[in-house]
Amino acid sequence: MESSARQRRDPSGACRVLAHQGGRRMMPAITLALAGITHSNLKGHLLSDGNEAAAILICAPSPGPRDRLVVRQAILVPHDACPLRKPDALVWPGSYIEDAIDIADPEALVIILLHSHPGGWLQFSDVDDESDRRVIPGLFQAFGDRHGSAIMTPEGAIRARLYSCDMGMRAVDLVTIAGDDIVYWWNDGIENAVPQGRVLPFTGSMTQELGRLSAAVIGVSGTGSIGAEVVARLGFASVTLVDPDKIEKKNLNRILNSTSVDAARSRLKVEMFSQAIAGHRGDGVAVSVADTLGTREAIEAVGQCDVIFCCVDSKEGRQYADLIASAFVIPLFDVGVTIPTSLDGGNVAIADVSGRIDYVQPGGSTLADRSVYTQESLRAEYLQRTDPNAFRAELEAGYIKGILEEAPSVITLNMRAASAMMNEFIARAYPFRQEANRNYARVAFSLAACDEDHFSEDDFERGDNALLGRGAAEPLLGLPLFRRPRKDAA
Repeated sequence: MESSARQRRDPSGACRVLAHQGGRRMMPAITLALAGITHSNLKGHLLSDGNEAAAILICAPSPGPRDRLVVRQAILVPHDACPLRKPDALVWPGSYIEDAIDIADPEALVIILLHSHPGGWLQFSDVDDESDRRVIPGLFQAFGDRHGSAIMTPEGAIRARLYSCDMGMRAVDLVTIAGDDIVYWWNDGIENAVPQGRVLPFTGSMTQELGRLSAAVIGVSGTGSIGAEVVARLGFASVTLVDPDKIEKKNLNRILNSTSVDAARSRLKVEMFSQAIAGHRGDGVAVSVADTLGTREAIEAVGQCDVIFCCVDSKEGRQYADLIASAFVIPLFDVGVTIPTSLDGGNVAIADVSGRIDYVQPGGSTLADRSVYTQESLRAEYLQRTDPNAFRAELEAGYIKGILEEAPSVITLNMRAASAMMNEFIARAYPFRQEANRNYARVAFSLAACDEDHFSEDDFERGDNALLGRGAAEPLLGLPLFRRPRKDAA
């Protein structure tokens, strides 16, 4: 399993926009997703000395029907293990490919052979094609029905393709990187892979690109309805809404698009909001999941998306969002608001009006690492649901801590927090900050103190994350609760 030396063409004519069907770019048929930390390690290894270098990606599928592969493991092939390395040439060592087969075979995972193009040519050469024709069939002889190859340039841009057993080839339409920045590399517009060619924020070009991506909004109530409204109007091609609850009269003052008729009919929040989105975007944009995130249907629906916006007020919901982001390598934005109270001369007074936005990049610190939820808080929340007399759940779960308020007037706070969450996404995907995005893993604001603070990714300790890149392996999220029943089970 070796490739011959490659003759590179002049890169000066590379990176032109390719034609696309009907002059309109479509949603990706095949996506490859990498964590930022994985991409950083690959770039450091593949582009360290000006010579071509090699790595092997072990990839797992996300839930169907979307064809979305996530990188579970990256094997960095030692430079001295390659029989030949030059600026325009590489020979693959067969032993490392055999190691990759041993890792991927038990779960029938996908192997992608990745090498660098130090000269910056982001196209597969004729010699690359010939190398694949020699090497890839050896993977199929071992196992599987599709494997692939990829290239990386000094900017970190990646182009990938997949083969079937008969060596029929399909390009990977989109390669996504979820790191401090969120990067999209499109096969039909590869010139946008270099930093100076990235889409500008707040422009029509940003709207066009979002029109090829999908977003999940978990919780469609106070903050979530505002987030969903922004997501839909920003132009995301698909908006998955997850919420089990029905509209009540007491929350009409903070759920966008809800009406008294909806409350009288006890209409599902996701049903109402899907219809509202259809009213200005057309049918087929909104996907409704009328259930909690702690169900297989909801997990699979969210696991197919490109970004997650978590707007729930429960610890359990945040835990599931956290696990999904890791398993399916999806960037996660989590928002929370609170109005704590205090006693002032025997009277209840507002102590603060505050909000928090956490950005979680797969492979970085999780919401659990940041103590957004803990095992103790999860247990307490469970007891609140099962024994309300012991925990007075109606007070603890409310907006204003310590006051039972059926219809809190908090839409202004919700809007402040939801807007900050959505701007945080734009800052990551279409950078405009004067400081590095890494410094803003968490943003916290206090309206009472007229203050805003931010925390770096490096301010949080990162624990081991065995779930990273797990994909749709059974049991889902590594939890026996979500194991798919066997078809032959009684």
